[in-house]
Amino acid sequence: MPKYAIEHSEIPTVAIAGTDATFPVRRIYCVGRNYAEHAVEMGSDPDRDPPFFFMKPNNTVIPDGANFPYPPKSKNVHFEMELVVAIGKGGADIPQSRANDHIYGYACGLDMTRRDLQLAMREKGRPWEVGKAFDASAPCAEIQPASDIGHPSAGAIWLKVNGETKQSADISDLIWNVPETIEYLSGLFELQPGDLIYTGTPAGVGPIVKGDLMEGHIDGVGHITIKVI
Repeated sequence: MPKYAIEHSEIPTVAIAGTDATFPVRRIYCVGRNYAEHAVEMGSDPDRDPPFFFMKPNNTVIPDGANFPYPPKSKNVHFEMELVVAIGKGGADIPQSRANDHIYGYACGLDMTRRDLQLAMREKGRPWEVGKAFDASAPCAEIQPASDIGHPSAGAIWLKVNGETKQSADISDLIWNVPETIEYLSGLFELQPGDLIYTGTPAGVGPIVKGDLMEGHIDGVGHITIKVI
């Protein structure tokens, strides 16, 4: 056993449906503006430019049913409902035709965003971490193994806040689908088991306040419920 100079944190994990085993989270990659209508609402061109990515620390994951603490230094925190891909087999330069072989499973997730801070950084050409990589910013429901559900490429994705539908689309609307995303991302980084990919959010993102209840769903994948405190 290695001897550490200081106390270290345990590896963050996500529950796996149908088992008491958990999925250890290594890195969290997020795809930016991967639905055309969301790109438009964020003031960007919806053309099929190469995908771009940002990251969240692995310890920003919180489970389905958890409370989301409204983060400090922001007055405009947004929800972003997303399909999450869990990588079970690593690799670099993975072709689209082999991408599914590297996927362990899928989950419902939320890319929580301090929008005011993100936009302030964007306007100055600075990194987005303060807007995207804060504590508890990556809620993720249990992972459904691909061996059980296959590899969904179509199906409704929606999010409700206090029972009111805010986002509604289909994962087939992704500008860059999952195999294409894996091919491109694995050309930039060598993917490893334990990586999560948040694949982007549909249009309709908006603010939450303390007391709100967020409920998200993806057909064939599952459901996630998070309360803002």
